[in-house]
Amino acid sequence: MTQKKGLGMGLDALIQSRTRKGPEKDTGRDDDARIQEVIREVKKNPRVTLWSARSAAVLRYLKKTQPEFSISREASALIEQAVRNKYPDIWELFSEL
Repeated sequence: MTQKKGLGMGLDALIQSRTRKGPEKDTGRDDDARIQEVIREVKKNPRVTLWSARSAAVLRYLKKTQPEFSISREASALIEQAVRNKYPDIWELFSEL
């Protein structure tokens, strides 16, 4: 009996899952190190850069029409809410920030 190879199997080669050869290593320490690295980076530079012409237009309009409106404060609140809702488990990893 011949074993199927990835090449020549067409779509099956793309969608079939690979079998594991052994148990995965515990990556807890790797994750902890990554989390600490991200925390250090974010403490140095917490800025996020976005490209959205329509969002920028809405926020700038609000800045011009509402006294004391803060684009940064509003953008931060909107992004935090969206990220917290989409990635709640990862959000909890950074609760100390």
